[in-house]
Amino acid sequence: MGSTNAEKPLSVLEDALKGGITCYQLREKGAHALVGTEKKAFAVSCQRLCAQYGVPFIVNDDVDLAVEIDADGVHVGQDDVEARFVRKRIGTEKILGVSVHTVEEATKAIADGADYVGMGPVYPTMTKADAKPVAGTAVIEEVTKVYPCLPIVGIGGITAENAEPVFRAGASGISVISAIASSADPELAARRLAEVSLKWSRERELLR
Repeated sequence: MGSTNAEKPLSVLEDALKGGITCYQLREKGAHALVGTEKKAFAVSCQRLCAQYGVPFIVNDDVDLAVEIDADGVHVGQDDVEARFVRKRIGTEKILGVSVHTVEEATKAIADGADYVGMGPVYPTMTKADAKPVAGTAVIEEVTKVYPCLPIVGIGGITAENAEPVFRAGASGISVISAIASSADPELAARRLAEVSLKWSRERELLR
């Protein structure tokens, strides 16, 4: 949600929280991303909103910021700080997420102390300029077979309309930006996504 105008992203975040999102990750990257004191101030504002709704607040990549403001967790990619070092830094009580693209990377993430892994991009996405090639759901299925208890979050181009194959492949959850932030009604968009997620979590329980 990189922006020099914090008001609209905060409004979208509050709408999304009202709509039922269950976790929020601050990802300030790209040409217009906030830095320094502005980034910290925006992060704290997002953190406070999340706290009001009882939703975990996770910082992408910036471990120093996460530690400074006592965020609920950190998410790192393969090109960021190694997950094992992040786990040592944030301790065992915080959430650690790692982006992975193969079974081997998932294996390492687990060994490094990851609580969940993010996998994608499942579908084409314009949000991340540095996105990897579209992976579809095949690798999610592959990792699920090897690690059936590992929470997997599908990432990339996911909407309420195309989320079903992601859950069917074995994902426990989905991560979105555009599906909510670009919607004319972010609260409704979040609610629809939450309904799809709840439906699949119920079906998964019945299959156990």
